[in-house]
Amino acid sequence: MGKEPLRVLVTGAAGQIGYALVPMIARGVMLGVDQPVILHMLDIPPAAEALNGVKMELVDAAFPLLKGIVATTDVAEACKGVNVAVMVGGFPRKEGMERKDVMSKNVSIYKSQASALEQHAAPNCKVLVVANPANTNALILKEFAPSIPEKNISCLTRLDHNRALGQISERLNVQVSDVKNVIIWGNHSSSQYPDVNHATVKTESGEKPVRELVSDDAWLNGEFISTVQQRGAAIIKARKLSSALSAASSACDHIRDWVLGTPEGTWVSMGVYSDGSYNTPAGIIYSFPVTCKDGEWKIVQGLPIDEVSRQKMDATGAELVEEKALAYSCLT
Repeated sequence: MGKEPLRVLVTGAAGQIGYALVPMIARGVMLGVDQPVILHMLDIPPAAEALNGVKMELVDAAFPLLKGIVATTDVAEACKGVNVAVMVGGFPRKEGMERKDVMSKNVSIYKSQASALEQHAAPNCKVLVVANPANTNALILKEFAPSIPEKNISCLTRLDHNRALGQISERLNVQVSDVKNVIIWGNHSSSQYPDVNHATVKTESGEKPVRELVSDDAWLNGEFISTVQQRGAAIIKARKLSSALSAASSACDHIRDWVLGTPEGTWVSMGVYSDGSYNTPAGIIYSFPVTCKDGEWKIVQGLPIDEVSRQKMDATGAELVEEKALAYSCLT
């Protein structure tokens, strides 16, 4: 007997990230090469024609795992029975817009999508928020979908995590698959803290700390951090468009590891509801190192935190507390 298909929702599916993401899901990159899927694609009415074009392409690609497609501008229809929801749609910041304007637009979007998931999604639906401000959008979604367990709502910092792995692999001229256990702490914004203090590289003589192999603290504490923090802006400058391929790929990585588990001895970064671990503010969505098993994530505990890391973790936490207050002020 083959597996029953899982229903996967992608919002903003006619957009750049959505267009890169849906074929990856249909090919088994997200949930495994033996897991059939039914794709639910949602976008706003002005994008309905483009969304239909994406649907036509999915049909034309003849993906063996793709057992059905729902392409709609109706949020209730899109959320019906979904097991995994990837929330890519959001209101982007436009030139001249204040942060509060963007927040207010996204608060109303995530409030209505949360209500639809609350009413129509399958029990135990896993939710990943990609649209920025990702951490705070995820927090709003959590507030307005109270029956979805808080442990089932996360935001994407795996893109930053993968960027950090990529920078180390390029610097050391090693395979990216041999680098592991970098950490992204905090917000998916330029205040995030990419931390290599616990990261290692597989060498012929065993695993070695990244700091020891790079042997350049000035680079690791300076250019490396700012490159990861500013990578999204650098890609916009180069492409004249925001990162779509890498965002889609890391969304697949995030869900795959969450559902299928992380390799033994390896952790990944996920934005999850903070319980105050590592003296971070509780009650916000904060990126931590996590391991995953049997569809559940767990924060890696007991890592030593030095003074420099402490300051950076506190700064990104403070930004998230401020974002939360701004978002809540848009609700009144």
